Amino acid sequence: MKLATLDNGTRDGRLVVVSKDLTRCADATRIAPTMQYALDNWSKVRLALELMAEDVEHEAVPIERFREHRALSPLPRAYQWADGSAYVNHVELVRKARGAEMPPSFWTDPLMYQGGSDTFLGPRQPIRMATEEYGIDLEAEIAVITGDVTMAASREEAADAIRLVMLVNDVSLRNLIPNELAKGFGFFQSKPSSAFSPVAVTPDELGEAWDGGKLNLPLTVTLNDTPFGRANAATDMTFDFPTLIAHAAKTRALGAGAIIGSGTVSNKGPDGGPGKSIADGGVGYSCLAELRTVETIRDGAAKTPFLKFGDTVRIEMKDKAGHSIFGAIEQTVEKDG
Repeated sequence: MKLATLDNGTRDGRLVVVSKDLTRCADATRIAPTMQYALDNWSKVRLALELMAEDVEHEAVPIERFREHRALSPLPRAYQWADGSAYVNHVELVRKARGAEMPPSFWTDPLMYQGGSDTFLGPRQPIRMATEEYGIDLEAEIAVITGDVTMAASREEAADAIRLVMLVNDVSLRNLIPNELAKGFGFFQSKPSSAFSPVAVTPDELGEAWDGGKLNLPLTVTLNDTPFGRANAATDMTFDFPTLIAHAAKTRALGAGAIIGSGTVSNKGPDGGPGKSIADGGVGYSCLAELRTVETIRDGAAKTPFLKFGDTVRIEMKDKAGHSIFGAIEQTVEKDG
């Protein structure tokens, strides 16, 4: 089942059920007016939504054209957005570039930060910033949306709570991060609003690519129409989603609609070292910071700039037949004001 939220002039939009090929949709508001309502009442509405999904495929219900540019993020705002760093290779590289040692515990205890969740960007909304001097970066990720999760949930309970899967562009302002972290109190200004894919899908929709905790497909990133990354989202994922969810719920319950992110998807090179760019025969990168890190390690200094006004980022994942699963996040960086 594929679900999306269309803009209807309200903060939370209206829920629609989308066809498998992302071309058609049906209004689901008689079942659940919003995505959050559906998640709050999942056990009551899931079957009705699944039946509607079948009807959409056969056009047995009123159908409208699904246009990705009209979609909001599946949850336009959420009660919880916690982003992990499941790909420890990425963490190790970024820390190495700034001369910081990585504690051994990072391989056994996930990193996670609590992001702002009141104003998510739509998947085709621009990234507006006052200045390029912030060091604007993309971060292509996978995320899951949970149902209710009890405090101190087991890994198995966490896995059972996964309701939907989607893509993320977790925008980062790299030049603001060092001073914020130096205060010892975490990210805030350096993590502006994130954007999510036009469509969120139930895990069963992913078939054999989903093993219950990881999504075994390449995550494609293009920058100004040039291939930038195609790292596999399952490869080198140190902590899977049930582990991340259980970590988030260690000392608190999570409410239905909590979003848990994977962190930047990152693959090592074939020799176990830093990955290579697509141009050099590798799978590329899911953020500019990682490429800049590799340049620093290899050449002594980074040469690739962060995002500039006018740059366009596209993030998408396709199945083995080449069909888009979630639709595309496509955002252009624009000057605010």
